[in-house]
Amino acid sequence: MRFWDKDRKQDNRKNIWIEHLNIDTGNWFQVFSACLGKMIAIQTACSEQVVKGQDWNVDFSEGVILFGNQKYPLQFIGSEATSSNTWLWGWENINGFSEKIIQVATHAKVVGERWNLEPLTTAEFTLDDTFNGHNLSIVTCGLVDKYCYYRGPHSGGAIFVAFSGVPDSVFASVDVQKFVSITTQCIQQFHIDHKIFVEGFLSWNNTKYEWDNQTLLAHFQQDLKIEFEQVNDFWRRLYKISRVPRLFPYLRLFLYTRIRVCDILWKYVPPETLNVPEIRAFRYEYLPHRSSGNCK
Repeated sequence: MRFWDKDRKQDNRKNIWIEHLNIDTGNWFQVFSACLGKMIAIQTACSEQVVKGQDWNVDFSEGVILFGNQKYPLQFIGSEATSSNTWLWGWENINGFSEKIIQVATHAKVVGERWNLEPLTTAEFTLDDTFNGHNLSIVTCGLVDKYCYYRGPHSGGAIFVAFSGVPDSVFASVDVQKFVSITTQCIQQFHIDHKIFVEGFLSWNNTKYEWDNQTLLAHFQQDLKIEFEQVNDFWRRLYKISRVPRLFPYLRLFLYTRIRVCDILWKYVPPETLNVPEIRAFRYEYLPHRSSGNCK
């Protein structure tokens, strides 16, 4: 189901935290790109601080999800059905749930109607790599403040619920190392507009940044320089880090080296080996000049 292939006019009406990013809000690809960094940061923190691998349970009558013995208020986003390979939005409410627990899903529908964004307003459709419970939940929770989401598998498919009431630290800004780690992860795993992704992530993170032609300078405790090139109709990125203090040698190379996104190789390096948290090793390629080659 390729909602983004249809011709759409730019919706200039302002809404929520992504309003100033100057994106086409009727384009799923761009909206998803803007929301992704925020939600991966939140979901990672939520997994570490709240879920922690514990058993889960839901009580829709009470409107809570439990991890271990801890209860959190839930919102029903929607469900995946294995037999029909379809997604059904919670706002369709075929189960007759209380309106109180479908408010977040309903908000997504209202925003979708304003933006003419069909994935948020089509009650049921076939699942694929782009339109699935995870990606729809990323945008749904990305459009609201301080919600995580959880996929609850069952014999017939899976439910997706948003939940709140977690520690504020789950929504805390990330430092430059975590930003680079999440950015690399997302560019590896998702088809996104890199420029929109980076600006959306930085905006949510409350990190100031500035542009110099096609180069963005993000002002973390240590500055991060991100260089972009436009390929066809979307942006991909090359990046390097300036003034990196005492990190492991692979990362120091970013001071002088631009790397192609397609040349990043995920390989976990135990933190105790490097004495720094959450660091990844990369395969890199020297690019003394801007590359015009294609990533394969």
